[in-house]
Amino acid sequence: MATQAETVRGTVQEALPNTMFRVELENGTVIVAYLAGKMRLHRIKVLIGDTVELIPDPYGGKGRVVRRM
Repeated sequence: MATQAETVRGTVQEALPNTMFRVELENGTVIVAYLAGKMRLHRIKVLIGDTVELIPDPYGGKGRVVRRM
């Protein structure tokens, strides 16, 4: 069984190439996040200023955007 990862919220600050984004988390940390596969598959658009939910990488530095709010 897969465990549900802890998600955090943030705001998209900048759009980068290859569906990557610079996201500022609620605690003020800025990380680079990439779009989850299901969001790419269903062509969900993420724009600057959107609030997103993401799963941070356990090793730090990156995250995966899993939901647009």
